[in-house]
Amino acid sequence: MAGDDEDYGYDEDSGEWLPAGELAAKQAGEDTIEVRDAVGNLLADGDSVTLIKDLEVKGAGQTLKRGTLIPSIRLTGDAQEIDCRYPGIKGLVLRAEFVRKR
Repeated sequence: MAGDDEDYGYDEDSGEWLPAGELAAKQAGEDTIEVRDAVGNLLADGDSVTLIKDLEVKGAGQTLKRGTLIPSIRLTGDAQEIDCRYPGIKGLVLRAEFVRKR
């Protein structure tokens, strides 16, 4: 065991001691949330989406029409919400159920 300086961490799920790097990778994999659009496509940061229905934007006094292209989305960590930028609307958050991946 000479030269074995790697730290270990206890994995409560399996009850085993794992190398720290392996344990961190396993925990990071569990924290990822899959965000899917209205038809089941997996969404990721930077994807472009299209609205599948007219949406009235509260506070903006504006309606986004069906078919509107929203470029470069960002995931929020919630399985159903995506953060978007759209001209004239600040802080736009859309539900994934109302968009389709482009």
